[in-house]
Amino acid sequence: MIFLLAVSILWAFSFGLIKGRLAGLDPVAVSAVRMAFAAAVFLPFLRPRALPRRDVISLSALGAVQFGLMYVLYITAFGYLKAHEVALATTLTPAYVALLYAAVENRTRWRHMAAAGLAVAGAAILIWEKHASDSIITGFLIVQAANLCFAAGQIAYKRIRPTLPAGLKDSAIFFWPCAGALAATSATSLLMTDWGGFAPSVSQWAVLAYLGVLASGAGFFLWNYGALHVNTGTLAAFNNAKVPLAVACSLLFFGETPESIPRLLGSLALLALAVIITERDLASDDIKKAGPGGPAR
Repeated sequence: MIFLLAVSILWAFSFGLIKGRLAGLDPVAVSAVRMAFAAAVFLPFLRPRALPRRDVISLSALGAVQFGLMYVLYITAFGYLKAHEVALATTLTPAYVALLYAAVENRTRWRHMAAAGLAVAGAAILIWEKHASDSIITGFLIVQAANLCFAAGQIAYKRIRPTLPAGLKDSAIFFWPCAGALAATSATSLLMTDWGGFAPSVSQWAVLAYLGVLASGAGFFLWNYGALHVNTGTLAAFNNAKVPLAVACSLLFFGETPESIPRLLGSLALLALAVIITERDLASDDIKKAGPGGPAR
């Protein structure tokens, strides 16, 4: 669980950096550059012959969906929605995590569903707005597609990782998801980006490096690694932890003014309750049933 919390904090800082330092840069190009940095992080750890081709294809496809396609859809949604509307639409991600897991396991775990519901309510309390733009339905559906990509990737990694060769460290395989995401974002940028006009300043390159190496590289790695060691309800709850944390970072480090401190505190309380509910009965944790054949710790 500590890995998910650490990544949530790391991603919370990314909101302020992107908004304040990368204004004017093509967002699809930014996504491709971030994933290039992320892939470079794991290239030194790569063991090309450690995995059979089918596993390489599976991990690359997972990354293309969870990280690459998710980025493209998420960024596209900003053409239809305002920033707070996109944030509101992302609050359904925990529900998708719980529902997808229930679907693939062909069973319903009501404790996990309850945690997902609390997490959705916690984030919605913080960012709910009554008015909607004219294109909110289109934008909302696009964000839901992005949410599904991220949720599906998390569940897929939890299922694929235990089937990989025993003793193989996560760092030795994570280049392939990053490579798949880089391929997806690069292909999209070739169609949508004017690379001749992509000219970041020195400080913007520094921010891109930070976002690529830490937020995307280390962040995605630790998130998927952490997902292996918690139950699905906790994973669902932490998918929204970045929302109130991002607000807290904006208040403390980026000089923004909160609309409502009580709403922020209420959101944090519901998210914390969601985690507590799912962590009370560790004996029933589905991940711990993997046993000696499970992922290396």
